[in-house]
Amino acid sequence: MFLLGGVTIKPATRPRPRPLSAREAALNAFLTMEADGTALDSALAGQPGYKAMEARDRAFARAILSAAIRRRGTLETAFNAFLDKPLRPRELMGRTVLTLGSAELLVLHTPPHAVVDGWVRIMGASEDGRRLKGLTNAVLRRVSERGAEAFLAADPLTDLPDWLRARWCEIYGEETARAMALARAGAPPLDLSCKPGFDAASFASEIGGTLLPTGTVRKDGIGDVTALPGFEAGNWWAQDAAAALPVKLLAPKAGERIADICAAPGGKTLQLAAAGADVIGVDRSEKRLKRVSQNLARTGLKADITAADATSWQPPEPLDAVLLDAPCSATGTLRRRPDVAWSKSETDIASLAALQAKLLDNAFAMLRPGGRLVYCTCSLEPEEGENQIAAFLMRTPGASRLPVTAAELPGLADALTPEGDVRTRPDMWENEGGLDGFFIARLVKPD
Repeated sequence: MFLLGGVTIKPATRPRPRPLSAREAALNAFLTMEADGTALDSALAGQPGYKAMEARDRAFARAILSAAIRRRGTLETAFNAFLDKPLRPRELMGRTVLTLGSAELLVLHTPPHAVVDGWVRIMGASEDGRRLKGLTNAVLRRVSERGAEAFLAADPLTDLPDWLRARWCEIYGEETARAMALARAGAPPLDLSCKPGFDAASFASEIGGTLLPTGTVRKDGIGDVTALPGFEAGNWWAQDAAAALPVKLLAPKAGERIADICAAPGGKTLQLAAAGADVIGVDRSEKRLKRVSQNLARTGLKADITAADATSWQPPEPLDAVLLDAPCSATGTLRRRPDVAWSKSETDIASLAALQAKLLDNAFAMLRPGGRLVYCTCSLEPEEGENQIAAFLMRTPGASRLPVTAAELPGLADALTPEGDVRTRPDMWENEGGLDGFFIARLVKPD
């Protein structure tokens, strides 16, 4: 309020946007992602009315959108079987609604009457969608009745954008590429890393999970992590099983001076601190480092947090070890981040590889003589992994690999490369539920 001429004036208040339905939020986000490559979570959260939604509706919107992005090619195969003629390019809303509705029916198994009625209502409320209301009703009903066969028979490689499908087939061969595409098609499990000394086996049993060979606790379905027993006690944190491997291979010792380069969101910083190392977590984003600090506070662990450009930052004194989890195309994380395949392009890989080379050179310069460095990326692209390390060793006199052994990778011996690096793929650990794609190399500086 303020006074004007002795009269109290109330400032005009904007009406709060009405809460969106889960389907409205998913539709708006999908169209935004198609238009400008916005990341999935940003496309959801950026909508007026999204924050006013109930938590369960936000979760449902994300589940619909994630399923549609993961399986878009095979879903299109399923609903196209019931179209008399293909939708035209300008009928984007119709294609999007059929994709999202088919995702509910064939992936999420939402009751058909709710799916058909919900999406037909949305189409009828839109000027762009009204003329396709009848088609939407007919096609989704047929998908609910007979679409599963076409969906299951469709080639999982069609779920990938053309550029990535071509790359994976060339690099890994069509059979392996197809297995990778299928493995990343399902919803990811919840993986948890535990503090040393914590009874991970009992904890896994308590939450209905399993203990993986590498020590990660795995539970089907992510859900509300904060509701799991022991969250406040801070004895564990969420971290994909593959993402936990680099620190295990670095083998940190109590008292060692170690930098975690590109540290956010902080899972590896927590691992290093839990081992008793004297840790510096470095990241250029102060905003992302706040999450690292929050995780440290919850788990009762300590590390120095530094906001800096890691292509030039140097520690006050040489370090015993460095962990470099370099920025990358993230094509190994498509189960957890299905939008990455569609928001990135092949040109991004070259620019990211140039940045990784700068980070790698500077990280190696941080080491004391005899110090070790673990380089890793959550990418399945050789330019960001195998080729990156080969080029580094060619230009760095005295640097050498410290090969990883099968004994260090229980249950994952097939992830070892002939050179002694590690290459995990989504189709590995099929019986355990798969894992993210990662590349890991361990290097040592001469004495």
